Amino acid sequence: MALKQSHRSNVPAFIVMEVMRAAAEREASKQAVYHLEVGQPGTGAPKKVIEAAKHALDTDKIGYTVALGIPELREAIATHYKSDYCVDVASDDVIVTTGSSTGFLLSFLSAFDPGDRVALAAPGYPCYRHILNMLGVEPVLLETGPEDRYQPSPDLLKQAMQNGKLDGLILASPSNPSGTMLDDAELKALIEFCQEHGIRLVSDEIYQGISYGRNFQTALSHTKEAIIINSFSKYFSMTGWRLGWMVMPKDLKRQIESMAQNLFISAPTLSQVAAVAAFDAKEELEQNICNYAKNREVLLNALPELGFKKLAPSDGAFYIYADVSDLTDDSVTFCQRILKETGVAVTPGLDFDPFNGHHTMRFSFAAGHDEIIGAIEALRNWKR
Repeated sequence: MALKQSHRSNVPAFIVMEVMRAAAEREASKQAVYHLEVGQPGTGAPKKVIEAAKHALDTDKIGYTVALGIPELREAIATHYKSDYCVDVASDDVIVTTGSSTGFLLSFLSAFDPGDRVALAAPGYPCYRHILNMLGVEPVLLETGPEDRYQPSPDLLKQAMQNGKLDGLILASPSNPSGTMLDDAELKALIEFCQEHGIRLVSDEIYQGISYGRNFQTALSHTKEAIIINSFSKYFSMTGWRLGWMVMPKDLKRQIESMAQNLFISAPTLSQVAAVAAFDAKEELEQNICNYAKNREVLLNALPELGFKKLAPSDGAFYIYADVSDLTDDSVTFCQRILKETGVAVTPGLDFDPFNGHHTMRFSFAAGHDEIIGAIEALRNWKR
């Protein structure tokens, strides 16, 4: 007799991870690979973070921490909002998480019940909808395009509400995969719409600090009711340290703390202790942004010459999103072919957009500059 399997576990694969695996297999066979598929900084953690971790290993037993995180790190995060955005955040409202992924799970569990409807832009980070589906919450995809700058709007929310009440909205600015950002007026309009209609806002701000000529503003500038998700992975270049944070609205604080205690106990202690030093590493981190900007400029200039002419603005993060409808009707096969024939690993848009993703793809420019140049040359020599 076959044993039971849960229906909730039947979710699609995260395609970028499949691309990473194929790229790793190619590397294992000693063939060149240029990693433009994954949103991972090519740099390691800041030097001060490494030094703090070494000191902690020598002097600290590295045991459990309380579920909300060590006080020093929560205070450092709160100070960050005051110094960078002139926003007052109480350290008591900060919870340190095991990456932003834990933050998404805790926020969705605390704010939504099975059967609730939560809106999010398509294209968008695929794990939003996969996690919602696993929890029995309905993802309501807002089909966006260049005319919307790939971002949600009050008008799109109104259209979605014609099919039923919305209980939540997931917002990402800068966005993955498009790299587009909302300006402050657009952000304020969305927040006011959510407040007027009783929609819980979850603001994904993990690319905070990585922008090119546009100013980032946190949703906390306009509301204390939103759930804020952030991470040390992107701006702080600490992906493998698996550390993030949430700023919680007070009405959800106790629920989130209790769930964190039961599900995760605490975020990695060594990562927490070391991350306090990340806020003193601004000079090194800002140099990383300069490197991303250099990669971005080179790619934006080169891609149209290589046949990729329809590109999203790439206001922030480290992605360029391309409409390749004039090149293919099957972005998955197209990206597989590019990897096989050139060694350039890129991500098909179907990962991010079930509506139009077969016509789009994402280039990441988070890698080192030499890797970007190598990828461009490989694509230039490609006989397609």
